[in-house]
Order: sequence, then C-alpha cells, then structure tokens
Amino acid sequence: MEVVELERYEAGGILGAGADYEVRAALDRDTGRQVVLKRPKPQMVRRGLHQATEGRTDRTLQIRQDLGPAVTGVSAILGYTQRQNHDAYFGEDWGQEYRVLVEERVRGIPLVGDPMARITGVPVGAAQNLFALFPLTHPVGGSPFAIQEQLLDLEEGFFRAGYILLDLRPQNIFYQPDAGRLTVIDCGDLVTVSAPTDSRGRKRDIHDFFLEILKFYTTPQSPPTQSSGYREAYGLRPVVRFEEELDQMARGYGNVPDPARNAALYLVAKVRDRGYSTVAEFRQDLTVYLEAVRIRNRKLTNLAAAWQAWSEALAWLRGEHWRRYLFDPESELAGLAAPTA
Repeated sequence: MEVVELERYEAGGILGAGADYEVRAALDRDTGRQVVLKRPKPQMVRRGLHQATEGRTDRTLQIRQDLGPAVTGVSAILGYTQRQNHDAYFGEDWGQEYRVLVEERVRGIPLVGDPMARITGVPVGAAQNLFALFPLTHPVGGSPFAIQEQLLDLEEGFFRAGYILLDLRPQNIFYQPDAGRLTVIDCGDLVTVSAPTDSRGRKRDIHDFFLEILKFYTTPQSPPTQSSGYREAYGLRPVVRFEEELDQMARGYGNVPDPARNAALYLVAKVRDRGYSTVAEFRQDLTVYLEAVRIRNRKLTNLAAAWQAWSEALAWLRGEHWRRYLFDPESELAGLAAPTA
C-alpha cells in the first residue's frame, strides 16, 4: 500500500454503497488498471458525521499492513490518500476531510446487489440464492458449496493471524460462477482473538462468524419451484442480537420436515453454547449439514420444476445491470448447464 493522490485516477460511475462507504469505479492513469475508490458515504461526509467510518478506515489500514500477505481471498488495498479535503475531485463543496481507499476492482458479481437497484426491478438476491443457498449446479470439478467452504478457509487464515473477520454478509462477497471463486471486498469489521472487543465496545468471538455463516448461507427452505423465489435477498438484515438470531433459526428449522433439520439444529445449539474452539470443528459439523442438503436436493420429487426455476433465474444474470461489474455472463455462466446437486 502507498499514499496516493486522487488526481492519478479517472473516476467512473458509482458501483454501490453500503452502510459506511460509497464505492466508485476508476481507472489508474499510470498503469491502466481498473480500480475502485472507496470513501465514507457522501451523506455522512456532507453532515460531518463520518468520523466513525474514518476510524474504521484507519483500523483497516493498520491491520492489513500488519497481516501483509498472510491471508488471501480479500480485495487488495493498493493505496490510500491522506486525510484531506477532496471537494475539488468529487465536485463538491462540503469542506470536510477524509481518507479515500484505492482497492483492486475484483472480478465477478456481488452475491447481493446494490439495494438501490432493487427499486428498478433488478433481482438483487439472485446470486446469493443461485450459488449459496440453492446450488443445483456448479462448475465441473468444483463443490456445490464452494462459497461456504471458501469463507471458512478465509476465516481460518485470519484466525491463525490473531483476528476474527466479521460482517461477511453477501453484499460484501463477489463471486465468479465459472471459477467458483469468491473475493471479500470489505474487511473493516475485525476483532482480535486475544481481546475480542470491536470498535463499538461489543464483546464478540469466533461464534459470531459462525452465526453469520448460518444466517446468510444456510436456509430451512427447499429450492424454489418458481423463479420468483430467487429474486429477493435472504437474511438481509444484519446481525443485531446473537440469541434472537439463533432463536429464529431454531424455529425455522424446527417447523419443516427437512432431512437436514437435525444437523442444522445441532449447529444452532452448539453455536448458542459457544461450544466450538476452532474453525475446523465448526467446519466438520457444517459439512454434515451441507451433505444432507445436497442429498435432499438430489432427491427432490419436484426436481424438474426446481431446475426450471433455477435456470430461469440464472438467465437474469445476463441482464445489463450485471455488466457494470467485471463480469462476462457469456463465459461465466457457460459451464452451468445441468443439475448436479
């Protein structure tokens, strides 16, 4: 990472915005490389309410510098600006100072798209449903649950380095369907293993990560038989209260006669008891659950209808909206042609 000047980059369109940051495409004039510029949300900057985000930026930079190449699967931070006024660059007159991060522009599409796109009818939850929750097909030689497996791999890397990476919601994950590969684009929510207190003073440990995996990447629902079931994002609300989230999951799995139910309820109970000491232990139990889901999907009595719905939803990713990312649907979706669950 290096200190950079924004004038080096030709700004493009806005790619999305989260709770803390706006992300804009840009071109590095020196190298010709496509990058993204990440800055505090303009609404907060304009009102002078971006200091918490600035603190998160500083913490992210320090930890990423400490980690170096110790972890993979996350978007690289290429540079950052000094904390200064960027009004001239962005055409504003707010008189506020803040840092701008320059990160690599990763390939693929977000598992959950920009919420603003939903207003225009974009099925923002399609990728999460297609590739994480109901993966009825997957690249040859790959795993139907590559997303869950790679998230566990990623977390193990951080955990070994002394950190717990949280806020791994689908909005923060980019996915390449053809390669079956994901990249995390936001690593700002980190707590240390030795003193697991986040920037807001909350005590959290590795079980908060396990909760996120269960909340965003598992479901008691069976694969939809109508493509409309793939449109909306699942579990979009962020984790607020640990116990309440687990209560809701237990009720969800307890109310359906699903072959994977017992394995799911075991996971929920053990996470509630904070009964795992390593990622490997959780991985073992999650694998049992995912295998039960795979077998269930393969034996669906309505598999033909489910596959038809899945295929129709996959076609949505050929729409113009998804081409704003580094994503070529013709090549990325070509290998997903037959149910292999």
